[in-house]
Amino acid sequence: MIHINDLKNGMSIIHDGQIFLVLDFLHVKPGKGPAFMRLKLKNMRTGAIIDKTFNTNIKFEQALINKEEMQFLYVNNDEYCFMNMATFEQIMIPKKQIEEQTKFLKEGLNVNVVFYEGELLGMQLPEKIAYQVKETEPATKGNTVNNANKDAILENDLKVKVPMFVKTGDKVLISTRTGAYDSRQ
Repeated sequence: MIHINDLKNGMSIIHDGQIFLVLDFLHVKPGKGPAFMRLKLKNMRTGAIIDKTFNTNIKFEQALINKEEMQFLYVNNDEYCFMNMATFEQIMIPKKQIEEQTKFLKEGLNVNVVFYEGELLGMQLPEKIAYQVKETEPATKGNTVNNANKDAILENDLKVKVPMFVKTGDKVLISTRTGAYDSRQ
């Protein structure tokens, strides 16, 4: 059991039979009444994010999450094939379980696949991933009146806004949290 005051961002807990990842916490001491904790939690099974308030005398069971480094190999219909980098065992993950993250996948990408007591919960992408620009329009001189960005299509067919100096064939870093251009590599 873990006391609520010992929680940190990134910890996994069990509450009401569900596994939650602590995204953010705030300890509040109002002028009147007892102190309390405000938590932002992500349900590891459904992906839903909720805000909950708890008294400071609560204890949670800590969920021991297992992360295995795996490499993305290929897509077969609505299933994504990953290979464990240590044992070379392959697993298939249904698209519905990793729906939001599939747009960032590319062949050979290493990710962490998350398990809880043998149950597959999902995957964690690297914070930034490098992609090659497959197609973009050339920069137009003096075209900086508006936001100086243009559309680019990446090697995995992801469409993002990039600065004017990026050209076809360049490698760019994309943030997996926001889906936006981060920098040129």
